[in-house]
Amino acid sequence: MITHFFTVFCVIPTMRLIFQAYLMIFILSNLVASQSQSSGGKNATNITIINFNNEKMQITWAARHLFPNENVSFFYTFDEGKNKVLKPCTTYLLDQDYNSGCLFKTEGPTLAISIRNSNGSEELFSKNLKADFYIKPSPPENVTFFWEEDTVTVSCNKPKRNAWCLTLELQYKSKFDKEWQSRTSKCCSIGEQGFDPRKCYSFRVRLRRRVPSCNVVEYSSDWAAETFWMSSTLLDSCDDGITPQSKTVIVLSCLLAVLLIMLILLILLCKWQRVQMSILPAIPDPKYPFADLFNYHNGNLQEWLDKNGHVVLQTKLEYEEPESITEAESQQEDGKNSEKQGPFEKIFTFPGAAENNDGKAPEIACLIPASNTTAPFAGFHMLMNDDMYVTL
Repeated sequence: MITHFFTVFCVIPTMRLIFQAYLMIFILSNLVASQSQSSGGKNATNITIINFNNEKMQITWAARHLFPNENVSFFYTFDEGKNKVLKPCTTYLLDQDYNSGCLFKTEGPTLAISIRNSNGSEELFSKNLKADFYIKPSPPENVTFFWEEDTVTVSCNKPKRNAWCLTLELQYKSKFDKEWQSRTSKCCSIGEQGFDPRKCYSFRVRLRRRVPSCNVVEYSSDWAAETFWMSSTLLDSCDDGITPQSKTVIVLSCLLAVLLIMLILLILLCKWQRVQMSILPAIPDPKYPFADLFNYHNGNLQEWLDKNGHVVLQTKLEYEEPESITEAESQQEDGKNSEKQGPFEKIFTFPGAAENNDGKAPEIACLIPASNTTAPFAGFHMLMNDDMYVTL
């Protein structure tokens, strides 16, 4: 009983403290190993080190600031111990034709670099570091979204190496948000609540390297492809919140508008002649009823009348007899009018008018000057005055 009590209250806390102390020593040793060991007084902050997913190393330096007017050369090695063999850089990064970086394959956990003059005889800068402390992870792969009411769960594939050093960062925003909302969780799943199923959201995720337990620099992966969701429906984009249902309504409205326009055009085409006649009425051409007058007589009315006296003119005289006037009163008024005619007036009556059976044949009276001459026309006698005008 006493032994069990001693183990619980003494041994276990002591082991925990020893483990924490060992972890701190490990981290500090890596930090010290990653610090620069430079010659020539060059500033290590002008050197950028990136280990791309522990596959490829990229070392860059401020060439114009650190080594003005000098094209330097770069050497590196992943060997440990005293017998290190430096390798020359084969792929340089250039800045205005000056060497400003080197790209090479990651071959081990430790790295030693050396920057020298152009011929490699003089060392200008050197540094020993832990390559594992400068890892920039790759973007998350196979990102999936699971929706359940107002909760979304995002997950991705778990990396094969050191997944505990990574955190998954989720950012999202709706069309009403100006800034991204950010959430982080351990790799490789994260859940968030409070999503409105009526809104369209933009999502993006990336992996981040833990600092300082795994990295001395807080490197994050590039963002995975941005996706757009409304509830559990994947959309191409959040274009002003247009949903598939509203797109269908818009298409149907456009079709109805086109059909309505076609119907209006058909109605206008059917009534075009009537509309044209009301707007621009046709003006009759007098040359067709009197073709002989203009073609053969050059507009000479007297000559045309002499040669076409046998033509019978069809004249329709329309009149209305007042209802309050009887036939006897009409005859009395005609008699009174005949008495009032002057010595230079005479009544001219169309022949054949008395033969009308309905007894309502009209009489056309013309005032004829005494000095006029008579011209025959279709059985009628027309008078021409001194000015050569025809009077009916």
